[in-house]
Amino acid sequence: MPIIKPVNGKHPEIAKDCYIAENATIVGEVFIGSQCSIWFNAVIRGDVHFIRLGNKVNVQDGAVIHATYKTSPTTIGNNVSIGHNAIVHGCTVHDDVLIGMGSIVMDDCIIESHSIIAAGAVVKKNTHVEAGSIYAGIPAKRIGTVSEALKTGEIHRIAENYVKYSSWFKAK
Repeated sequence: MPIIKPVNGKHPEIAKDCYIAENATIVGEVFIGSQCSIWFNAVIRGDVHFIRLGNKVNVQDGAVIHATYKTSPTTIGNNVSIGHNAIVHGCTVHDDVLIGMGSIVMDDCIIESHSIIAAGAVVKKNTHVEAGSIYAGIPAKRIGTVSEALKTGEIHRIAENYVKYSSWFKAK
């Protein structure tokens, strides 16, 4: 069973249609919207500030979502994919975003809609990623624009696929 527990009297709130892997950890002031999936070894730690996930968010294997004590909550919009082993910390991620595998998004960043953070990128504190941008590298810099093909072929496809994948694991 996943670890889902309160911290300091604040309980995770998870929509009933979500898939939560058996070894995922969700603690504290966490709100998870509809059709989300939290995968194996993922950790969402709302112990020091709140964390909000919209609808159709997938938090893939080994990813960590956290916040900064009393200063930087984490808010994630709808149709967001957070890749394997990514770290999303104390920031705002708008709708329709792909956070690549092994990437790090640090405190007080804003990732606007229809953006892609490439695998392995490190988005430094206070970075503002404009809508429709592709960021890559260490530190991450803007390297391009998200085309319509990338929006549908990557951002939307991955979010929809994870809704499908999670259905394979849900108890019937």
